[in-house]
Amino acid sequence: MASPYIERILRARVYDVAIETPLEEAARLSRRIGARILLKREDLQPIFSFKLRGAYNKIAHLSQAIAQRGVICASAGNHAQGVALAARHRSIPAVVVMPQTTPHIKVQAVLDLGAEVVLHGDDYDTAADRALALARERHLVFVHAFDDPDVIAGQGTVGVEILRQSGGAIDAIFVPVGGGGLIGGIAVYVKYLYPQIKIIGVEPEDAAAMYESLRAGRRVTLERVGMFADGVAVKRVGEECFALAREHVDEIVLVDTDEICAAIQDVFEDTRSIVEPAGALAVAGIKKYAARAAAGGQRLVAVNSGANMNFDRLRHVAERADLGAAREALLAAEIPEEPGSFLRFCETLGQHSVTEFNYRYEKGRAAQIFVGFALSQGRSERQSVVQALRDAGYSITDMTDNEMAKLHVRYMVGGHARAIENEHLYRFEFPERPGALVKFLQAIGTRWNISLFHYRNHGSDYGRVLAGIQVAPGEREQFVDHLHELHYAYVEETQNSAYRMFLGT
Repeated sequence: MASPYIERILRARVYDVAIETPLEEAARLSRRIGARILLKREDLQPIFSFKLRGAYNKIAHLSQAIAQRGVICASAGNHAQGVALAARHRSIPAVVVMPQTTPHIKVQAVLDLGAEVVLHGDDYDTAADRALALARERHLVFVHAFDDPDVIAGQGTVGVEILRQSGGAIDAIFVPVGGGGLIGGIAVYVKYLYPQIKIIGVEPEDAAAMYESLRAGRRVTLERVGMFADGVAVKRVGEECFALAREHVDEIVLVDTDEICAAIQDVFEDTRSIVEPAGALAVAGIKKYAARAAAGGQRLVAVNSGANMNFDRLRHVAERADLGAAREALLAAEIPEEPGSFLRFCETLGQHSVTEFNYRYEKGRAAQIFVGFALSQGRSERQSVVQALRDAGYSITDMTDNEMAKLHVRYMVGGHARAIENEHLYRFEFPERPGALVKFLQAIGTRWNISLFHYRNHGSDYGRVLAGIQVAPGEREQFVDHLHELHYAYVEETQNSAYRMFLGT
């Protein structure tokens, strides 16, 4: 399988529109990890993403007769811009189908490149179905985002550049994985010339389509994917991409949202550039890999795949970066409801700076507090502090890894609802667009009373809601059936310890 792809990659036509991006050392990160970390700066491409390579290579290889019919793709971001720019360079029509949830800045970027934009559906799959239908109706060439040999070969030129710029003197290349086109192209080329170099993919824990497929030995379709790293939010990897990964990829590393946010900060501190969540995956993967492997002295490459970040998402990144870098911990604690108890609690914390403190007075009862504090030595320090507090007689629950606590409860601490009966708690996600919250409430309906509600826009394409709903025991089955009919992603959190301590009955 290698030989045909080697020729395709070497013949790839990408530099009419793309640039050869630098391979830069991340000095601060290298010192901290104890390995030499090199960043492949694909965030510096004309559209701020590697996607331009594959899109242009596909379009450049179309015959003049076929190209003149025009091209079409489905994408909410980087691939859309790549196709639009490539089509403009060849002076051919381009249609881009984007979900209606796509932020305006991304829609405008595609329009500015001269493409026709069709807004359809709430997610990529629906948009892709519409794009394929339009391709048939209008006789357009469909340009797949990843599962196409010419697209894969175009992305493979990243591997060509890495080897040329490093002289092959590297130990591993870390690559973000969505549909698999980038890692497939890099892996097949690098392994052909330097089989000893490890190719390590990195995926979010909540969008691990390649990890699950390699583990199962076949392509699997995820029921749902997290949307924070939207550039790799793919439910099913490409068929061709999976075959290449199965043969040439050494390992897939999974990282969580907090670790991605910390990696965005790491890249910023070394380059003063802000990459998108998917663009920071490789750095997050290197940090996780180095923490468990003997990486001292190794040369490790991270592919910074893109920098198309929504500005309003930076708030969420900043909030979570310290948690992801183990520079902050969040605890729930019970202290006596009496003067001076907070002071004594902080004295037990010692020199650790308190970053957050949430509390509500409740006469005659012990006080439940939600407290954040800074760390200088990572997770082991967090564990020692928790143990010290428990040894001092405090009841402590570590909330640092509790997603509901970090997304919602820390902003809602205010006491229990003592008179509420039959309350069930759910986290929901729905496409973020004007009127989406009202549509969500209408879908829930008026049959069951909403007894708790928290909604906070996190600067992403998906809105998140925490809702308490009163459901009588005899109506439980009907309510669950109703939830399934809504087609909203949800997680029941009624048994979550953060809910029981701060909000529940």
